[in-house]
Amino acid sequence: MSKITIDYQAEGDIFDIQRFSLNDGPGIRTIVFLKGCPLSCWWCSNPESQRRRPVVMYNAADCVHCRRCESACQRHAVTFSDDGRRHFDYQVCTGNGDCAAACSTGALVMKGRSIRIGELIEILKKDRSTFRHSGGGVTLSGGDPLMQSYFAGELLKACKAQGWNTAIETEGCAETETYLRLVPYIDTILMDIKHMDPEKHRLFTGVSNELILNNARRVSAFAPLTIRVPVIPKFNASEAEIRDIAEFAASLGNVRCVHLLPYHSLGENKYRMMGIEYKMNRLSAKSLSNKELEIYRPIVEQAGVPCRIGDES
Repeated sequence: MSKITIDYQAEGDIFDIQRFSLNDGPGIRTIVFLKGCPLSCWWCSNPESQRRRPVVMYNAADCVHCRRCESACQRHAVTFSDDGRRHFDYQVCTGNGDCAAACSTGALVMKGRSIRIGELIEILKKDRSTFRHSGGGVTLSGGDPLMQSYFAGELLKACKAQGWNTAIETEGCAETETYLRLVPYIDTILMDIKHMDPEKHRLFTGVSNELILNNARRVSAFAPLTIRVPVIPKFNASEAEIRDIAEFAASLGNVRCVHLLPYHSLGENKYRMMGIEYKMNRLSAKSLSNKELEIYRPIVEQAGVPCRIGDES
């Protein structure tokens, strides 16, 4: 067997590292959130992940209207009107961080930074004892980590070289060959299937589901999948729509479970901080509880697939 080479100098963009997670693979896990996502789901709780470049988050409560950010921004993405209101052009912003650096109150925060594989592995080594004692490991999330496929692949290989369990959370939109190339370095694949109707999927996420479903078919031939389903009011929160997804999962023949995730609006404030619309407000949608999703458990199980709901083990 040929020796695996790892590019520890490979550089990628991340926006968070979250420790002590219990719901993103076996054991206690550390999640590395990579930037970039091909979808723009109405309910996304991490809108700062969607663009590859860093984004500016603005907390109006901490702003003292000193206007230093306006002076610092060479692209004039930040302006103030005569009445003192701040205006931000998200499309013009390059994410270079000049405005945040000029902010003395912390009202502006950059989300996203570049990091090399070698540096990231040294950070993750702090959790190796936790991995060893809990049977946990490292999960790559996002966004979709495979939007940075080279960086994600090198990171997965570097984690395996440390003897750590690996997992990815994916929207299923990467090139099929990317999944097949990386399968040997992934212990757990958590793939979202949000809807079976391509047009409804496109309306609420910005893309069709055709590539996603094809990837689920192809990848499940080589590795078991956990199918994740965010249950969203007025999108897929019906018995018929959950049944369609469950039957598709059963047809794959290599699915560990269908994991139903209740909708919540905890990320809504991030949209305000980025100056963009939280589209779920158009639907007046209310958060769902684990208990409310119990009506779907027998539907999934009748399709012949184990069902998990929310944060249950």
